[in-house]
Amino acid sequence: MNTFKVMEIKRSVFEDNDKQAELLRKDLKKNKTFLLNLMSSPGSGKTTTVLRTIEALKDEMSIGVMEADIDSDVDADAVSKTGVKVIQLHTGGMCHLDADMTKQGLEGLGCEEIDFAILENVGNLVCPAEFDTGASKNAMILSVPEGDDKPLKYPLMFSIVDVLLVNKIDTMGFFEFDLEAVTERVKKLNPNIKVIPISAKNAQGMQEWFDWIRTQVTEWNDK
Repeated sequence: MNTFKVMEIKRSVFEDNDKQAELLRKDLKKNKTFLLNLMSSPGSGKTTTVLRTIEALKDEMSIGVMEADIDSDVDADAVSKTGVKVIQLHTGGMCHLDADMTKQGLEGLGCEEIDFAILENVGNLVCPAEFDTGASKNAMILSVPEGDDKPLKYPLMFSIVDVLLVNKIDTMGFFEFDLEAVTERVKKLNPNIKVIPISAKNAQGMQEWFDWIRTQVTEWNDK
């Protein structure tokens, strides 16, 4: 029997998504809930990164997770085993979440006592970048096997995120992947972006990621 709720998310009827996103951010601020929108291609290591993050921070802050997918509850099932609050969001064929869909998810999750909420967005580098979810900060994962040319192919995604996790750096010996080139390319698109090389599988570089989250959650609550 599942230990988490499954919701069928309806597409927003609001045309002005940016306005809805700002209203949602104000509500999150008032509630002192920091919402991270995590995006990437399928197979980049989002869920593994989420699990590592929960393991490291769940004793410091109350965490809730929203797993968004077109269908299936595989990721929510994996997260539910950590003991944190988790909800699976089915998008009904939509390849992204907008602000109103995110709000529906937060209402289903119930974030009144959650310090740090994670939205694991639908896996692709196009649609999720086009919609402001109302998150406090945006993050994305680029895995080494995907190649170092992705900032050239999907510039919008790299331009709207606050932090880039370059995952699976333990595999760099097997792929032609230039970390310096990726950093240079994303900095041209987004000068303020923070780039953190990690291996979610073996926890390499993850401490810097955890420290970034701690800082962001504290600043969100103190502003």
